Amino acid sequence: MRILLVEDEPDLGAAIQRVLRREKYIVDWVQDGSEAWDYLDQQWIHYTLAIFDWMLPGLSGIDLCQRLRQRHVTLPVLMLTAKDRIEDRVIGLDAGADDYLVKPFGMAELLARIRALHRRSPQLLPQQLQVGDLILDYGKHMVCYQQGHQQHPISLTAKEFQVLEYFMQRPGQVITSEQLVNQLWEVGTEPTSNAVAAQIRLLRRKLAEVGYDNLIETVHGMGYRFNNADAPQ
Repeated sequence: MRILLVEDEPDLGAAIQRVLRREKYIVDWVQDGSEAWDYLDQQWIHYTLAIFDWMLPGLSGIDLCQRLRQRHVTLPVLMLTAKDRIEDRVIGLDAGADDYLVKPFGMAELLARIRALHRRSPQLLPQQLQVGDLILDYGKHMVCYQQGHQQHPISLTAKEFQVLEYFMQRPGQVITSEQLVNQLWEVGTEPTSNAVAAQIRLLRRKLAEVGYDNLIETVHGMGYRFNNADAPQ
């Protein structure tokens, strides 16, 4: 899952980004509302959730919500603000926010609200993603394979988890290195030319260790393809 975080308080923004990354989210963090709109307006970036502070330089969180809803964009939005009056909550929700979190808050509550948005927003991903006998569990942030009635975990880094998730969402499709960089690396980072190949190599090695030898196929001159994930015998 890719999240757009718009928060102009440096310490809070860094703390939220750190916590979300630990939960295996891809997080683009910006501190200006106008810059955030530029991100949202990019056709090649697909966000599954946005977190907006209310008071921002440039466009406010309210402005961003209103622009999204005017375009009939159903991206789930969590609004952060120090405004705790009922009237303010009503303004935020009527502007298009799906949930409202008052500062100061605990990171456990933030994560719980993200999980709640995940559960009730049909455009977000299901709780589990399964291809063949390979299961990616969003709630537990883990990947396992089914063998009989037993599920066996596969230990993956955050980036390996994100790469595998992207492939599992598109079984049988040819995925280019450019697509992987655009969708799985945060805006502003500059992965080396062999970063994708290195991640694929590491992921293949871990999958091969549990019997999945040919799950990610190289399509020469084009990219990679994710094949059926039947359990190893």
